[in-house]
Amino acid sequence: MDVRFLTPLGALFALAALVPLAVFVARQRRARSIRRSLALAEPSLASRVPLALAVVAVPGLLGLAAAQPIVEESRSRPERVDAEAFVVLDITRSMLASVDPEAPTRFDRARDLAVRLRDDFPEVPMGIASMTDRLLPHAFPTTDRRVFVATVEDAVDIERPGPAIGGTLATSLGALTSVPELNYFAPTARKRLLVVLTDGETLPVRQDLAQAFQQRPRVETIFVQFWDPAERIYEVGIAEGGYRPQSGAEAALARVASLVEGRVFSDDEADQVSAAARGILGEGEMRERPLEGERLALMPYVTLAAVLPLGFLLLRRNL
Repeated sequence: MDVRFLTPLGALFALAALVPLAVFVARQRRARSIRRSLALAEPSLASRVPLALAVVAVPGLLGLAAAQPIVEESRSRPERVDAEAFVVLDITRSMLASVDPEAPTRFDRARDLAVRLRDDFPEVPMGIASMTDRLLPHAFPTTDRRVFVATVEDAVDIERPGPAIGGTLATSLGALTSVPELNYFAPTARKRLLVVLTDGETLPVRQDLAQAFQQRPRVETIFVQFWDPAERIYEVGIAEGGYRPQSGAEAALARVASLVEGRVFSDDEADQVSAAARGILGEGEMRERPLEGERLALMPYVTLAAVLPLGFLLLRRNL
């Protein structure tokens, strides 16, 4: 725990205490001279010291407040050096489907699983990306849970941004090609995990996806399918007539998984997904990552404390 000053030069305001202190000393000398002339007794030291301290304390405390003192608690978090993961959420419109108007949508269930994976692997830096017919990273791998959850809940949403093509079938799992080809992972990450949360209703995927995932270090891939033939889109409370679950979604996703040598799970197999991810990531080198600790600003309390000697001065003057 450390005490720091955000604006240390503000403490120079405390020098203003010299002015009332000089006035106080001059008045005391004048009063002493008058008392000697009138042969009056000197007041006790105990009656003068509180007044002198109050005169100095008001500008002194305000100067301390102007320096903006804070108490900062430094913290660190253990973090994997050799492993990183990315969670990709399908944000096409078909992810709004659910079994009934009150049931969680595919997208809601996918977001819940993303946060669960973050909690299951707190030591592994984990990023977030969204997918339509292209891939968009929203947060690169981090162990900061607040950043991850805020990104999932506030930055990632259906068709934000939208696909280049319209309609409910706008997913292209071929967009995953950019993950091994671009700098999604740090060079130090020898173990790389990609978890794709999708309904599997995808446009045809070209063979070059397999070639991209042959690069080293290899990106191990897990697909989680959020899909049921009875699901419909209920944005206005009734099923939209323009959407029907794609009958070949399971087979299409299985084919994509075979191209990248990945595995497919259903959304009710969350435990198995975590176990598979644990098997891929394993254990590895750790480091302590320093974090910005909690800060407590003391300025309001110091400013409030200056009211006490000021009130004492005013009370003494009036009484």
